[in-house]
Amino acid sequence: MDPLGAPSQFVDVDSLPGWSDAYEAKQLDCHQSPVEKAQVDVRSPFPYRKDINEKIVLWKGDVALLNCTAIVNTSNETLTDKNPVSESIFMHAGPDLKDELQKLKGCRTGEAKLTKGFNLAARFIIHTVGPKYKSRYRTAAESSLYTCYRNVLQLAKEQAMCSIGFCVINTLKRCYPLEDATHIALRTVRRFLEVHGETLEKVVFAVSELEEATYQKLLPLYFPRSLEEEVQSLPYLPADIGNAEGEPVVPERQIRITEKPGVPDDASDEEGLEADLSFIGSHAFARMEGDVDKQRRLILQGQLSEAALQKQHQRNYNRWLCQARAEDLSDIASLKALYQTGVDNCGRTVMVVVGRNIPVTLIDMEKALLYFIHVMDHIAVKEYVLVYFHTLTNDYNQLDSNFLKKLYDVVDAKYKRNLKALYFVHPTFRSKVSAWFFTTFTVSGLKDKIHYVESLQQLFTAIPPEQIDLPPFVLEYDARENGPYYSSYPPSPDL
Repeated sequence: MDPLGAPSQFVDVDSLPGWSDAYEAKQLDCHQSPVEKAQVDVRSPFPYRKDINEKIVLWKGDVALLNCTAIVNTSNETLTDKNPVSESIFMHAGPDLKDELQKLKGCRTGEAKLTKGFNLAARFIIHTVGPKYKSRYRTAAESSLYTCYRNVLQLAKEQAMCSIGFCVINTLKRCYPLEDATHIALRTVRRFLEVHGETLEKVVFAVSELEEATYQKLLPLYFPRSLEEEVQSLPYLPADIGNAEGEPVVPERQIRITEKPGVPDDASDEEGLEADLSFIGSHAFARMEGDVDKQRRLILQGQLSEAALQKQHQRNYNRWLCQARAEDLSDIASLKALYQTGVDNCGRTVMVVVGRNIPVTLIDMEKALLYFIHVMDHIAVKEYVLVYFHTLTNDYNQLDSNFLKKLYDVVDAKYKRNLKALYFVHPTFRSKVSAWFFTTFTVSGLKDKIHYVESLQQLFTAIPPEQIDLPPFVLEYDARENGPYYSSYPPSPDL
């Protein structure tokens, strides 16, 4: 209450429900029991942390009304931008704020500058300038937006602030895609709290009605509220999750300089320049290589060593991966032809491919290859299995052997090494023959990993039914062809 007895318009951050509160209430209502730690075999790079979740608040409202140590204002380089956030802050702070801003003499993109809060409930205002977004300069925009959030948090840490209220820094005027920007915002805050969590008690994301749904969808990826939610969110993490601080990673810029370039730390002096140089960088300049075109010619002529071939292949894969991270692949993702589900009986990640959902003649197959790399890059670092549903596919869905060969040739060695089984569900005689020819004459090392699965009951001997999301049409087909599934059955010798 203010001195005249009227209710205050400002909102105390301590009165707002925390990020995990609504989830815990939902669990109580549904009588759900949390997943025990021992049951979780696949961990997210953003693991469940109750102590961090207690600091996070998602609030639909005006950031200018928050009663906290500092709030964030998003503006332009002259700090005169007129957007809904800044206009509300100026209105509630009073005319003294404009006079104070003139003393700052502007703010560059990515910087963070501090002023008093004046008539606000917040003691300070941290002003920052988000980048203008253009798709061709996406990498620069990502780095600049990360710098905004990082500099704001660093300033809060230096000033020993207890609580901070973030607006959505990327404004509509600057054309930054909301979902992309939200990924950067959430992972940067998460990484900062992992290292400097003791310096902040509350971090509030103040969002509008338009932005709330995106934050609700992406917050569980970076701030899972249980071990179960952590596992469920893992498939939806983007391929690029940044480095240890959340900063976007650009592989081409990774040049390592050591005391003895070309010699690993544990290598003996006698090895000298014969040591493997692959750790220095992934491009010709970083590795002090010669003419790349000449190397490609030697590859074609069969005159390049095995080690050089492997390095050339790694560079090629890195180029595909960079393109996959930069490309808009939402049209391929919407097909739901490739997705991660649970784990098999050995605790290995299960990836599902739905053949019927691949309209080969209608989609750009190069984008399909990029999407596969985008999804699988972080999965393939550990052992995994593939389940391919051939159910009810026809010529419209048949993947060309040339495409499969290209896919096999492009992917990193970890894909082949860590793939432990490929379950070919509901195969036809023709598909078995095609697979035999492909694995015998086109690729090597894959034949022994293929298991032909005639029924779901047979598949469930290797992967528990609760660990795999089955398309409804697959269930219907299997029930029609093999009868309904029963939980009690003898194990199949084929798997």
